[in-house]
Amino acid sequence: MTETNTIPDKATKAAPKRRKPAASRKKPAARKRAPAKAKKGSSRAASGGGSGHLVIVESPTKAKTLTRYLTPVLGRGVTVKASYGHVRDLPESKLGVDTEKAFDPTYEILSGSKKVVSQLKSAAKRNQSVWLATDLDREGEAIAWHVAYAIGLANGRVDPRVRRVVFAEITPEAIEQAFRHPRAIDKPLVDAYQARRVLDRLVGYKLSPLLWKKVRPGLSAGRVQSVALRLVVDREREIEAFVAEEYWTIEVPFDTEQDERFTSSLHSVGGKKIEIPNEEAAKRHVDAIRAAGTYTVTAVRKREQRQNPPRPFITSTLQQEAARKLGFSARRTMVVAQQLYEGIELGAEGQTGLITYMRTDSTHLAPSAVQEIREAIKERYGDQYLPPKPRVYRSKKGAQEAHEAIRPTHASRHPDAIESYLEPDQLKLYRLIWDRTIACQMNEVVFDGTSVDITAGDHMLRATGRVMLFDGFLVVYREGRDDEDEEAEGRLPDLTENQPLRLVDVIPSQHFTQPPPRYTEASLVKALEEHGIGRPSTYAATLSTLVDREYISIDQRRIFPTDVGKVVTDLLVEHFPQIVDLKFTASMEEDLDEIARGHKDWPEVLRQFYDPFERLLEKKDKEITRDDVIKETTEEKCPVCGSEMTVKLGRYGKFLSCSKYPECKGTRQIDGSQRPEPQVVPGEVCEECGSPMLLKHGRYGEFLGCSKYPECKFVKSKTIGGSCPKCNEGKLAQRRTRRGKAFYGCTRYPDCDYALWTRPLDDPCPKCGGTMTPDDERGGVCLSCGHAAAPAEATASSTPDQASSG
Repeated sequence: MTETNTIPDKATKAAPKRRKPAASRKKPAARKRAPAKAKKGSSRAASGGGSGHLVIVESPTKAKTLTRYLTPVLGRGVTVKASYGHVRDLPESKLGVDTEKAFDPTYEILSGSKKVVSQLKSAAKRNQSVWLATDLDREGEAIAWHVAYAIGLANGRVDPRVRRVVFAEITPEAIEQAFRHPRAIDKPLVDAYQARRVLDRLVGYKLSPLLWKKVRPGLSAGRVQSVALRLVVDREREIEAFVAEEYWTIEVPFDTEQDERFTSSLHSVGGKKIEIPNEEAAKRHVDAIRAAGTYTVTAVRKREQRQNPPRPFITSTLQQEAARKLGFSARRTMVVAQQLYEGIELGAEGQTGLITYMRTDSTHLAPSAVQEIREAIKERYGDQYLPPKPRVYRSKKGAQEAHEAIRPTHASRHPDAIESYLEPDQLKLYRLIWDRTIACQMNEVVFDGTSVDITAGDHMLRATGRVMLFDGFLVVYREGRDDEDEEAEGRLPDLTENQPLRLVDVIPSQHFTQPPPRYTEASLVKALEEHGIGRPSTYAATLSTLVDREYISIDQRRIFPTDVGKVVTDLLVEHFPQIVDLKFTASMEEDLDEIARGHKDWPEVLRQFYDPFERLLEKKDKEITRDDVIKETTEEKCPVCGSEMTVKLGRYGKFLSCSKYPECKGTRQIDGSQRPEPQVVPGEVCEECGSPMLLKHGRYGEFLGCSKYPECKFVKSKTIGGSCPKCNEGKLAQRRTRRGKAFYGCTRYPDCDYALWTRPLDDPCPKCGGTMTPDDERGGVCLSCGHAAAPAEATASSTPDQASSG
């Protein structure tokens, strides 16, 4: 789209004075004339008959913030509306891509966007210009393009009324600058978006059905998610295959003549650095050091060490640091950052954007922002913390230098000053961004580093120390670490060469090598970035997909692959190695960047990938069988018929199944336990077909299911305890929050909203029939009447953990 648009005259000048309303003016004596009708094709007709300006953004929050700044720029008659994100996409129920031609996509108005599109279309007809002010990245460009088509302003050729504006921050200065310099929709950026969207659709819609047929229904594969999963699975395999090796270290504390104590460690013997493999070797070195008799300082090395401040945040480093220091998931970080970017209500200031755009891979800072940061440093911390010149950070290759790093819109807006207006998560993330931004323009930290060599016979011992002389940027910010193993800082005594020392002790210590650590969200994002997999805006969605698909689980911030994740990865590595190849996926990202720069044709890039991929799919569909998916053998015997058991993959992971299935349906969990057989529940009948109900065991505990399954799929929760303490009509049943946490709520919900976190006891209150909860001292207490039951009376058949584990 090559059209260029310019801002109307009223945007480049002060807003013209408006005439008084007709009601307040004296009517002229002359006879009124009917207004002339606009001729077909006239400028008035082309502009839709309106005189105002329609500005379209993605979200209502952004719209509210933007409205404050637009009247001085565009004049009166400005309407700001939200598209609520994408309004068009590929269809859900079919591929929606013509693979025979040029991969032409078929876009449909999203079902939830039809009303919004209708409203935008009507508003566009009433205004003389339409400004597309969506985000400045590839996704934002695509939203603008989709909106233009959806409201009828880009059918074949973009309507001259359409103007595209971008800005990295929502401030009066940035908005004025953006609206004074509009541009056309960036077609190469849109092409790059379409290439990524179509590529992901081809991989997902073509490969996922194969997984359904060969592994189990409900699985999915994705171009980026499958590579991320492979990183997690490969790391787990490294840990499983790791064999710990023993090694020893020897620490030797000394005293000086002034009784100053410090500790050294064995470094080398006979001039060669050594490794101590076992206790026997350690004992030989301990005896030799003790037998040396004299201990002399032979070398003292001192040098000043400087530590530079960290770079300002880009998307990936913000996600990593928020995970390390705040415990935020990548998705949580991006949701809160979006809120800070789009604007927060700050009392008299109104709706105000607090940070610059949060999807960026550039470490560039605008000169005006740098000047404001330097002024804040000088005012708050003094001249000694301000370097003579501003610090300039180079972005990695391929970064979009038109963007900025993530920073506060105004460095003068300290977190403490707006604390009362922010939610806890918003304050934490804003403070993190403010601290990092200020720190990146401060002086470095200065240390006094000392290294001392001590001779004990032919053994050489070494002691090191580091003392901070100037705290520099650390007065504001200290970078987080994936593993808390920070080097201890300590001062050594003022030692000189040939100085004698007194031996205090010789202390050998046994150690074992450790396997590589499991990924955290922070370290996985870092690995994806280092390998060039995905882009900053995709990391949060990739991790969320892996969790939602139950390919990974996260426990105490560490990422574990599930059995399903391992099986899917093994299948892809064996049969579709290109899809999960790190270098290939990174090269595809480079191709997408080349398309965005206008250097490559996107259908041709897709053709080079798709043709061999399609042939491989057809081949593997015939070759792979379900028995090829899991090749683990077992000597276990079926508990029902005594036949051999085989490893199968179920919805919740691997399990043992009788080799004579379906004649014999004996199963057993891998750990040797056996899932209870469904049992008929007396007095319970299916509400749909009247058949008896069975007590079954699922992932989240016990539930009731129709005995005629799969013909009848009626299920309901198993109730616990007595009557509901609030309404006295319903009972309590286990339910789950959106985050998967178990709680116990009334079966009459939403008519009754009673909920309880503690698992009730199975038996009702012997006094009133109400629900009882455990009590350490009294056995159980009724929630309705307060009756306390003896420990023998109040017993639950299962613990909360058992109930939630299934």
